[in-house]
Amino acid sequence: MDVPGVQRVTGRVAVALTLAVAALSVGVGVLGIVDPTANFGPFAQYIPPTISQTAGFTGSLTGFLMAMSAFGLRRGLRVAWYSTLVLLPVTAAQGLVQATPYSVPLVALSVLAFPVLAAARSRFDEPISLTTSQLAAGGALAGVQTYGTIGTYALRGERGFTSVSTMLDAFYYTLVTSSTVGYGDVTPTTQEARLFSLSVVVLGTASFAIALTALLGPALEARFASALGRMTQSDLESLDGHVVVAGYGDLTEPVLTELAASNRQFVVVTDDDEDVSHLRERDVNVFVGDPADEQAMHRVGVERARAVVAATNDDGEDALVILTVRESHADVHVVAAATDQENEQKLRRAGADTVISPAVIGGRLLARSALGDKDAEQEAADVLGDE
Repeated sequence: MDVPGVQRVTGRVAVALTLAVAALSVGVGVLGIVDPTANFGPFAQYIPPTISQTAGFTGSLTGFLMAMSAFGLRRGLRVAWYSTLVLLPVTAAQGLVQATPYSVPLVALSVLAFPVLAAARSRFDEPISLTTSQLAAGGALAGVQTYGTIGTYALRGERGFTSVSTMLDAFYYTLVTSSTVGYGDVTPTTQEARLFSLSVVVLGTASFAIALTALLGPALEARFASALGRMTQSDLESLDGHVVVAGYGDLTEPVLTELAASNRQFVVVTDDDEDVSHLRERDVNVFVGDPADEQAMHRVGVERARAVVAATNDDGEDALVILTVRESHADVHVVAAATDQENEQKLRRAGADTVISPAVIGGRLLARSALGDKDAEQEAADVLGDE
């Protein structure tokens, strides 16, 4: 297997192991809460029951965080790789502290996943793409929680919050107040504290509303895109081991038929409106963009592609596509179809790994058939789809 193929397989194994660790962390954490008795393993006698039970709560939370990291790894995000690298030792340590027989697989998988994740580092190189509104929403939410926590802690005791004595108490009050839950177990006792609480309520509800809008906006956009037959960002990021068909023409149609028959995942890149409409009506994955544009090829995951096919009716356009791919992705297999036989060598010099001339192949089959070659007649029938 070639190096890119090895990296692709290693990346998939890393994602699978991360998901398995996430599921085990949540499951073992829940079992630890239900049965907090820590009586298994070399450290059991040194672990107080309260610590073991706390590890159960935090283990469940870590499992959910690990699941989020696994989905980030599925998208190839570098930040998800870093977060998983940090969380794996945490899940292993929590498994040891819980000291139950159920935590043995959790510790083992956490240890196993670490070197696999390290080996697949180059597979996860996508930067996280957050819009300005998403960054602003996250900053506002974090800022309000920080403001509320520090303010509540400063007003603890006789100054306004008699039930608050630690930073955790202050954060708890800020979170339940800003989210408008308000359990009522912590209440302001002075005018200053009441005014401060009002500010936390106003700023907190506003920040949560902005955060929900920033998160739900892209989701609604994805639903509209799906209804209109467009590929969403999530669809594009899920492409892996696929075939990128650059451009669309008469020569492209047999390529699409063959790819569909082989159940191979593929996407067509074209900027022709008529071709886009025609392909969408047939439920073909299509990305609207110039196939010779580097950004468009990056959006369809050319670096994760099994191959790129340039098979339009324009050899010049095919050459531009090949040069674009080769400029940034020398290891991607590129196949081109030469409309004119004299352009075969030009397309090879442009960087195509394989160049096929349909006219030459068809001419040779016709000549062999004319000379009575039965095999050639059968090959021609297969190409034409004639039984």
